[in-house]
Order: sequence, then structure tokens, then C-alpha cells
Amino acid sequence: MLDGRALSLPDETPDPIHDHLAYYKPAGELTSRGDPEGRAQVFEALPGPGRGRWINVGRLDLNTLGLLLFTTDGELAHRLMHPRYGVIREYAVRLFGPVREARLRELESGVELEDGPARFDTLERSGGSGRNVWYRVTLREGRNREIRRMFEAVGLTVSRLIRVRYGPVGLGALHRGQTRALSDTEVAALYRAVRLPVPEKRQDRSSIRKQRGALRS
Repeated sequence: MLDGRALSLPDETPDPIHDHLAYYKPAGELTSRGDPEGRAQVFEALPGPGRGRWINVGRLDLNTLGLLLFTTDGELAHRLMHPRYGVIREYAVRLFGPVREARLRELESGVELEDGPARFDTLERSGGSGRNVWYRVTLREGRNREIRRMFEAVGLTVSRLIRVRYGPVGLGALHRGQTRALSDTEVAALYRAVRLPVPEKRQDRSSIRKQRGALRS
């Protein structure tokens, strides 16, 4: 009431509550919706979100395994993929055949690809022996088949490629084909990584909605 007159106040609709998911993509699945050849697609393996639709954060090619993030927040997905924000991607790479140290150093200093220069932020040996040696690499962009093309540029062949981390979220204990909802801590870290406001926790939002309802009544 104001001066004896009833006022009609606009309804305060809370911000959408988004869902966020981690998925261990196996080899042989496409990161797409629909395929004329009828091949398996990652979206077929995902549970349905609470609302909206899943948006994949980046892509993995057909033969690459590992972590794929999905969200119903389009702005978050866009920023996580945009080179401007420099979100780190980490991969485990198995190389086939002998590896010369000088070739690896080229990949840290930079190589020229058909779509521009590319370089790894870090490149470290992580295990294996003989003709199959594992390395860990990080970079801040996600061009098509970029890692495979970078190694090919210095005469090396990738025999296995697994994404193990995207920004602050790691693959963790997931097995191939499994999904898990991201924790509140992981979600907050993703939003902070791309300078977006951290969303309220689900229980906090529920409490706020109840408070608003009580005020209106």
C-alpha cells in the first residue's frame, strides 16, 4: 500500500538454475547432434537436464577420449571455449615410435599449422617406455585436431589422446561412458575462470524463493 492505494509489484523471477555435467567420452562417439551415417553421439549417453538443453563445452574428435563438459548455461559455455579467457586444457598423449627431445622442444616454442601458429604451454613426459611413451600437454585453445596436427608437424604420431582436464575440472574417477554432476565447488571455479558471477547454490536459491513468496503474501 502507498497512501492508501494498493500497488501491483512485478514478480521477481529468480535467475535460471543451470545444470553442469562431466562425461568421459569413449572413442567412437561424435560430439554432435545427429549423424547421417548413424554413428553414436555423446548426447545419446547423457541424462536429461533439469531444464533447457545440454550445450557441449568444446569438442573431441571421433577417436579422442576423455573429459567433455556440458552445461545448460550458454554464456558459460561460450566463454569457456573462447580464446580470450585462455582456459587451460590438459591431455594425456601416447606417442608411437622413437621421440627426439629436439622435436618436443619445437612444440613448446611453436610450430606453424595451416590455420596459424600453435604451441603447447607445457609438455612433460609422464610414463611408458620403448615405442609407446606417454606425455602430458596443456594448451589454451581448442582448434580442430590441433594436438594431433602439432605432433604431425614435427614428424610424430599420436596413438592415443585423452583429455584429462578442462580448466579447474578434472576427469577424476570417471570411467569411459560415465557421467557425473559437477560439484558446487567445481561450478563456482568454472564461473570464476571466465569472470562470470558465481551462481547461488541450489539450496540457497530455494530459500530465496520461499522468502520472496512470504513477502508477497
